[in-house]
Amino acid sequence: MNPLKILIVEDEKKIAESLSKGLMELQYSVEVAYDGLMGKKMISATSYDLAIVDINLPHMNGYELCNFIRSYNKNILVIMLTAMSSMDDKLAGFNAGADDYIIKPFDFKELLARIKALIKRLHQQTSNDAILRVSNLLMNLDSKEVTRDGKPISLTAKEFQLLEYFIRNKNRVKSRADIAIDVWDIDFDTKTNVIDVYVNFLRNKIDKEFMPKLIFTHVGMGYVLKENA
Repeated sequence: MNPLKILIVEDEKKIAESLSKGLMELQYSVEVAYDGLMGKKMISATSYDLAIVDINLPHMNGYELCNFIRSYNKNILVIMLTAMSSMDDKLAGFNAGADDYIIKPFDFKELLARIKALIKRLHQQTSNDAILRVSNLLMNLDSKEVTRDGKPISLTAKEFQLLEYFIRNKNRVKSRADIAIDVWDIDFDTKTNVIDVYVNFLRNKIDKEFMPKLIFTHVGMGYVLKENA
């Protein structure tokens, strides 16, 4: 099996070099770009499995680069690695298409655990049926396309993961803690409403203009996807 090919886009050279050295010691194939525009050019020229992207980058910021990556190749995994720690910053990162979001300063072991979790999830997707169906909703795991009643629905990477999770757990009520661990790979923080925000994002896209409704709230318990109310 070929080693995972990783692009680090980070303008702080000491951080970039430290990350590169640590990942290469673990037999990953690693290249580095020191600004967003260089990262865009390298993404366009080379096939990468994963991009680790800072947000505050010269020439093109991390949000813009992530948007480009998603439009260029939906299958490239993206981890944002940044000092920007507010909930608005995190939501902006996920809305741009990031698969994960890690705040500086960080522990290298945490980054490695997040990488392994994303790769595991990717392998689970490719080992299962490529097409998921529920009612009149169709989800293609290979092309990353979602349609309902034949109409295309555009989802961010995290919305896509959340929808897949709900479909694979159809008719099972999932708590916010379950979703935080299984979709975000993080411990649930009772002070944040990020899970509720993303469920609402998903509802607005797949349920608001369609019937039957698929995602339901069980007050005090969590959320469930089911075909019949």
